[in-house]
Amino acid sequence: MQASINARLTKHLPDLYQTLQALYGDQFSNEQAFATWLAELLQVTGEIIAVRPQPLQELDTARSTDKSWFAKENMLGYCCYVDRFAGDLRGVQQRIPHLQELGVTYLHLLPFLKARAGENDGGFAVADFDAIEPRLGNMADLEELSTALRAAGISLCSDFILNHVADDHPWAIAAKLGDPRYRDYFYHYPDCTIPDNFEKHLGQIFPQVAPGNFSFVPELQEWVWTTFYPYQWDLNYSNPNVFADMAAALLRLANRGVEAFRLDSTAFLWKRTGTKCMNQPEAHQILQALRSLVEIAAPGVLLKAEAIVETAELPAYLGSKDEINLKQECHLAYHSSLMAASWVALTEQDTRLLRHVFAGTPMLPEQSSWLTYVRCHDDIGWNVLRPEASMEAEDVQQRLARVSRFYAGDGSYARGASFQANDPAAVHGTVGMAAALTGFSSAQTTAEKHLARQRLLLLYGLSFCFGGMPLIYMGDELAQTNDEAYQQVPAQAADSRWLHRPVWDEELYGQRHSRSHDAGAVFNALVYMLQQRRQLPQLAAQAARHLLNAKDSAVLAFIRGNPDEALLFLGNFSENSISLNIAELLVDYDISGQGWVDQLSKLDVDVTVTLQAYSQLWLVRKYGNIV
Repeated sequence: MQASINARLTKHLPDLYQTLQALYGDQFSNEQAFATWLAELLQVTGEIIAVRPQPLQELDTARSTDKSWFAKENMLGYCCYVDRFAGDLRGVQQRIPHLQELGVTYLHLLPFLKARAGENDGGFAVADFDAIEPRLGNMADLEELSTALRAAGISLCSDFILNHVADDHPWAIAAKLGDPRYRDYFYHYPDCTIPDNFEKHLGQIFPQVAPGNFSFVPELQEWVWTTFYPYQWDLNYSNPNVFADMAAALLRLANRGVEAFRLDSTAFLWKRTGTKCMNQPEAHQILQALRSLVEIAAPGVLLKAEAIVETAELPAYLGSKDEINLKQECHLAYHSSLMAASWVALTEQDTRLLRHVFAGTPMLPEQSSWLTYVRCHDDIGWNVLRPEASMEAEDVQQRLARVSRFYAGDGSYARGASFQANDPAAVHGTVGMAAALTGFSSAQTTAEKHLARQRLLLLYGLSFCFGGMPLIYMGDELAQTNDEAYQQVPAQAADSRWLHRPVWDEELYGQRHSRSHDAGAVFNALVYMLQQRRQLPQLAAQAARHLLNAKDSAVLAFIRGNPDEALLFLGNFSENSISLNIAELLVDYDISGQGWVDQLSKLDVDVTVTLQAYSQLWLVRKYGNIV
């Protein structure tokens, strides 16, 4: 095993040195001082490697020989809050059979580390990276859960909040007490001169309940950078000690059995005057250095970028290529533009904006994958689509605002709500469970329920077929709708995102095999689609993807895989039936054969096919595929 560790060190240390030197070399008085700091970082890393459990070392070895293990067609993610899903970590272990029934291979548990006392942004204000939130369990419970999940073939993903800590984290407390070392772990200013200069270019995450990006801290008598809430202090990554301590905290959690980390708010990690302080080159260098450390200490671990940015900015979070080498960053990245654009396509019954997102999405770098999803714990942010929306003639502001109003229930089937809505003319995010947004909550007739189900399945079908690791958000598999009860909980009432953070519904779960109930109809359809997906290597993340030019703009058409083994996806995003000619779709591709069969229905398909309202077809050729 030591030989393997030495080989990893030899391979990745040069990149680590080069990246950290570029980031922090100027922070030290001379090269020797930098070398001393780096040696201390490597010593801490070595100590963590030395106590890494044997089963995890064996996992490292296995995954080092199969670098794309997470990008295959059998991968499926599931996302939930520990308490909403199962009460605590021990309860999650009891729900493993449900995850196995779905075919889950990757479980993302939203923040479960010790959070700030009182308001804590749903756990995203972390008070201790080395402790579990007491009501959820303890570290022994985490290790037991990760072991049980690994035995079931499921990798555990934990949130790791890179950008900030809670104001009652030990570093923040030390800063308040005047410790100069920890004061410099944060951005702090004696007056508003510098903050006001930054604010000229910064956006606002929570303009209604937490306006601005700086908060006055009485204990410091200074202004502290707080991008999100006043109790979440942004970390100062220009300080090399911040990087060293955060990297060590991540690696210690990896030794507890965490196999993947959702790196929260990666776009915000570096501040620069005169910019939005997002997507800065140094933010990417931080991720590159973190990736190198992980490759040395725990190569079985995945890093996932939570960068909710425009499509053009997304690929860099997976890696970038210079004249010689690929600079690897995260293994996974959320494709937020694809998610948002698919909801726009439902609203407009038109896929042109979605096609722009497709066209702007490059093929993946090696050993990486998109994370494709329909909903998550956060709001749907429409502004991420401004570049694609500007490619059409309509005013972008009016167009996206109309979409936002649609999902807030303005004359539509949707039953969501606007997020941070304090200006009627603004483009607000949308909150709500997928089932509520697709029409289950408003459906009165059998026909309306059928359409709601078709819409939900269409969105998930796209996420299954696009190319990446699809993610199911807890409750979607049971058509679970909004939780209005949050308004009665003082700690949640000001944050409408709790509308789509319901408690697990045991009654719906009991209906999952009954096709006469909405929960059963959706559950069985999703499970069946996922069974088919696992038989289709064309749907692996790295398989080729080509957008097709369907004449009717309500249809999204694309092929996956090589032409001689292609899978053809056809999705109708409208309420009307649409006929199209497959030969015309494929006129630019050399795809011959004896015809097609729909992988979902198992029915043969003629050259002219009719797509019913909100339906989808996964077409494979009659020979050479498992059907």
